[in-house]
Amino acid sequence: MKTRFAIIAALCLMLMPIGMKAQKVFSRLVEDVQYGGSLRGTFGSGDNAPFWFANNRYGLGALGDNTFLFRAYIKRDIEADRQRVWRIGYGAELAAGYGNQCRFSIQQAYFDAQWRMLRLSLGQKERPLELKNGELSTGGMTLGINARPVPQVRLELPEFWNIPGTKGWLAVKAHLAYGIYTDNKWQRAFNAGRGDLYTQNSLFHSKALFFRIGNEEKFPLTLKWGLEMACQFGGKGYNVKSYQGERLEQGVSLGGNILKAFVPSGGDINDDVFSNAAGNHLGSWHVRLDWQGKGWSVGGYMEHLFEDHSQIGMQYGFWKDMLLGFEANLPENPYVSCIVYEHLGTKNQSGPIFHDATVENTQQISANDNYYSHHVYGSWQHAGFMMGNPLILSPMYNRYHGIRSSLTSNFSRANAHHVGLKGSPTDWLSWRALYTYEKNYGTYDRPVIDPLEGHFLLLEATYRPKQLKGLSVTAAYGRNSGTLLGKANGAMLTVSWDGWICKTE
Repeated sequence: MKTRFAIIAALCLMLMPIGMKAQKVFSRLVEDVQYGGSLRGTFGSGDNAPFWFANNRYGLGALGDNTFLFRAYIKRDIEADRQRVWRIGYGAELAAGYGNQCRFSIQQAYFDAQWRMLRLSLGQKERPLELKNGELSTGGMTLGINARPVPQVRLELPEFWNIPGTKGWLAVKAHLAYGIYTDNKWQRAFNAGRGDLYTQNSLFHSKALFFRIGNEEKFPLTLKWGLEMACQFGGKGYNVKSYQGERLEQGVSLGGNILKAFVPSGGDINDDVFSNAAGNHLGSWHVRLDWQGKGWSVGGYMEHLFEDHSQIGMQYGFWKDMLLGFEANLPENPYVSCIVYEHLGTKNQSGPIFHDATVENTQQISANDNYYSHHVYGSWQHAGFMMGNPLILSPMYNRYHGIRSSLTSNFSRANAHHVGLKGSPTDWLSWRALYTYEKNYGTYDRPVIDPLEGHFLLLEATYRPKQLKGLSVTAAYGRNSGTLLGKANGAMLTVSWDGWICKTE
């Protein structure tokens, strides 16, 4: 009995440090926890909702004329541990409403663990744009802020990490992620037996590598550039051969080879005839140059989209399709704090001709890219919203309910100009304005007789009363005009609040 008691006592003493560490970790998890929510209502009339009411809102945009949305979240920002070697963050957000794509959805649910500069992120999380102003830009070309986030496992260097030995003059950031789409129900409902392409349980992959040359503390000029790639693969496809006269309503397995998604290779369901890579691959080259002044800065950037291997290099000549942008952050003043101008051109798409290599004809011409469209997965979308730039219209605008956007409504050949402004006259009032002009030419296969034009306007003001800390009220006016999306006028009112469940001093 004494021996057994001694063993138990020894085990308790050995486990005490582990228990104390576990207690410290748990106590940290409930420190610096925030909560918040919002109520949003839109009112208006027109052919479609105002463009900037619907787009670049992580898939929660207002689609109808009269809508309502409630959001509630709880989170712990990983930056709360910025002084620690190990950092922990998490968050969850629910959304429910009327007139939107989903009446109820889990918008975010994630857990982040970071050691020094390396972070492991698990779950569904809204992620910011790369090298662009998320409030004023039209969005990213490969991975934007237009669609609902995809649940994923993501290993990343989330911020630029200074490479040892370079004295801060060379830095790198990167990520590698795999995930799964959550729009099975939406795809089935949207297709509604029309015989168009749709998939179930599709998988997601993305990766990126960015470099920074320059040290702002020693010289005001910095250069950032990098490559971002993504892939939709695996799952089960329905009606994937209907364009060849054979309908596969029962679905066909699309595989799910993780290695072939990482290194585009292998083949999809047509690999007995064609030499395509498995899955829907696309990506972007990014370049940004910034000059940092005293209290002001200016920057110019370029993002070049490519589909599959076409236009990843300059096989078809110098790049003609890209998003070009300019951003100026002005010295402190009560009028305008930031100006963004962007031009989007996607008319070239490597040229109008496409021919896959076959056994009989080994010559391959990888033109007619038809951005964001795919012969198996339909389009580069999640729950109806394009995952890239919204100026290439999302499937939700297809009145014939075709996910394969080339079926009826993929207006991918576009020329657009965009201006974004924002300012903060006082610490309790801020504003934002977006104006976009787009001229669209349809696609090479389905050109429009006359180019379609669209004018999209957003005017927004946010009031934060000093007496009610954590409360804000945002009023917005949106307008569409032109032949691309028709006419629309609308108002949006959003009441938001946030606070602390527990905050350390």
